[in-house]
Amino acid sequence: MASPWWQRAVVYQIYPRSFADASGDGVGDLAGVIARLDHLRGAPGALGVDAIWLSPFYPSPMADFGYDVADYTDVDPLFGTLADVDRLVAECHARGLRVIVDWVPNHSSDRHPWFVASRSSRSDPKRDWYVWRDGRPGGRPPNDWRSSFDRVGAAWTLDEATGQWYLHKFTAEQPDLNWANPEVEAAMLDTLRFWLDRGVDGFRIDVAHEVGSVPEPPAGTPGTEPWLRDQDWPGSHRVMGRVREVLEEYDGDRMAVGEVYVFDQRRLTGYLAGDELHLAHNFVFMNTPWSARAFRQTVEEFDAVAPPGAWPSWCLENHDHARVASRYDGGGRGPARARAAALLVLLLRGTAFLFQGQELGLPDAEVPPERVVDVDGRDPERAPIPWEPPSAAGPGAGFTAGEPWLPIVADAERLAASVQRDDPRSALALYRRLLELRAATPALHEGRQTMLGGGDDLLAWVREARGERWLVAVNFADGPLRPRLGGAGAPAGELVLSTDPGRAEGRVALAGLELARDEGVVVRLDRA
Repeated sequence: MASPWWQRAVVYQIYPRSFADASGDGVGDLAGVIARLDHLRGAPGALGVDAIWLSPFYPSPMADFGYDVADYTDVDPLFGTLADVDRLVAECHARGLRVIVDWVPNHSSDRHPWFVASRSSRSDPKRDWYVWRDGRPGGRPPNDWRSSFDRVGAAWTLDEATGQWYLHKFTAEQPDLNWANPEVEAAMLDTLRFWLDRGVDGFRIDVAHEVGSVPEPPAGTPGTEPWLRDQDWPGSHRVMGRVREVLEEYDGDRMAVGEVYVFDQRRLTGYLAGDELHLAHNFVFMNTPWSARAFRQTVEEFDAVAPPGAWPSWCLENHDHARVASRYDGGGRGPARARAAALLVLLLRGTAFLFQGQELGLPDAEVPPERVVDVDGRDPERAPIPWEPPSAAGPGAGFTAGEPWLPIVADAERLAASVQRDDPRSALALYRRLLELRAATPALHEGRQTMLGGGDDLLAWVREARGERWLVAVNFADGPLRPRLGGAGAPAGELVLSTDPGRAEGRVALAGLELARDEGVVVRLDRA
């Protein structure tokens, strides 16, 4: 029986504000996404991903750039219309692309009609749709919880008109929904059905581990410990189970991936125990330092603690984290390490998630103080995609005909997609080859995995299925490395791909194989 599509998939995150701007106002939109779909799939030279994940496009005051939702069943005019969503879904499906929509269940915007009603009076029928509490003596908030955003401070805001405080684990413009209220649960689950009825294939669930949290400590919790940032609440598991039930009302092919921002993989995999999420983003992996030993420990620990049937997923970039080429720069080694890191995301056993521009090897953009707009300093990784070199397309670099809402990356002339498209040595060419190889090779998208030893300098593993065995090895050392690969179980093979564009491919003896600094290779092993 074939494995589910989401287990084999490479999912590409689109941050609509920064992907492509068709209107010329400097902000990306859904029409721009449609115009650039051939970059992803369905055209010669396309990247070859299997699904897109769209960050929020809902009506929003943009206090948190769309994660403050004012209407869960519509589209902000900045991005387009519901008809644009329908056309996007149809265009994706025609190309064989699945569509995953970001769903934000922990909080709404303070402009959402539900919260406008809730704060209007203590007796309003929707008062209990949000988390309201009396303060402590001396005008203090109900407890010492802090926002996940350091610049915001307390996670409570006093509503002067009604004399109570409301909870917001992010900005004050993002009040937390009260999932203990059955009416909230029913209304929010209906928003899932709205998009499922329009043909979307699944959801990425924002801060899934926070949904259903309450300001009273769990039983046995001492004092006022800061359980806020890194907690998976019992209520969150119940809500994820209800989400799964909604998905299974449909054709059985819909999926949910959760943003479960915890740093304990046993707790993380608890969300994958059969009747909750299909996948969960692994932030232990995303925050791993550039160390072969650290990555190996993370991968092996996941396998050791995961319940039966739990499927891993891997990502190293998204809209909230510095890009790999910047995060792992290490004295100018960022571009080479970013190429090597592609093997970690795409060839380890699990579902792969890419962030737009990752396939171009983009670093973070330089954002001068006067251009900073995000409350949590995440502007550099959210810079617009350079589709064309500025010398040909102007300062908007093919992203927009207007003024980009954030600066384009400094090296857009060299990193633009059109420049990389026909360069066999480019990051884009490497990603295209990797995705093509993964899709065509059962061992690399569904096969068993064996991690090999190698200390701090070598990360190596073997994938196997249907009689084929493949070796993947990445050099983390400060110089060339001649690894010992006896555990690979074969003396030789065919070097099919290297992240070093200067490497000649062909037959290799594993005993004599030398990896350049920051190089990763893929070898089809000889049959035993």
